[in-house]
Amino acid sequence: MASINKFAGRWAPADNKENVWDKIKDKISPPPPVRHRVTMALYKLKVQKNRLEYTLNKLQQRGNALFEKVVDAQVKKDQARAIMYASEVAEVRKIAKSIMSAIYALERISLRLETVRDVGDLITALGPVVSVVKEVKTRLLGIMPDVAFELSEVDELLQTAVYELGEFTGINMSEIAPSDEAKKVLEEAAAIAEQRMKEQFPEIPISSDSLPAPPTAESAH
Repeated sequence: MASINKFAGRWAPADNKENVWDKIKDKISPPPPVRHRVTMALYKLKVQKNRLEYTLNKLQQRGNALFEKVVDAQVKKDQARAIMYASEVAEVRKIAKSIMSAIYALERISLRLETVRDVGDLITALGPVVSVVKEVKTRLLGIMPDVAFELSEVDELLQTAVYELGEFTGINMSEIAPSDEAKKVLEEAAAIAEQRMKEQFPEIPISSDSLPAPPTAESAH
């Protein structure tokens, strides 16, 4: 070890904090390791997925309660109140579907990251994962901005990992097109969410034909 340090010293002044040997070590094991960043991203993804699942559970409870109010109003022949509650059920279902789709997308990419972190190729996996995180973050901005903010940190972690991996391997990571695989993940998540919505959220017992037309400017006067 002493001979190596002596050799490196010939290529850089003693007062230079980053000598040739330091640069060689950085290439062999880039600090901080990409694997560590991926592990941190996985932890944050799990935390946000748990938060989304908690919110989804609360929405399901609210949706069921509103559904009962719709039925009760219909039994009492109070169509106006039934329509009001049904409209709220529809809004709950819309939000729940977005959250459920986000949950399945995050679950899918988390499994992918866990696999490639331990036994696979991070280079081909990170591109699609970053794209999915960005898209889920965008979709949640208007629903759960706190989760979207946390996903921004995940995005930053993964973007840094992509940069470091590209620097380390000499591969231009921008040339790896992630769009098709990322789109497939999001489409599959949406399809699963659609199916699960039918199982977990009751259908609104009011047809669209029974809903009154929105008031026009003339009818308001």
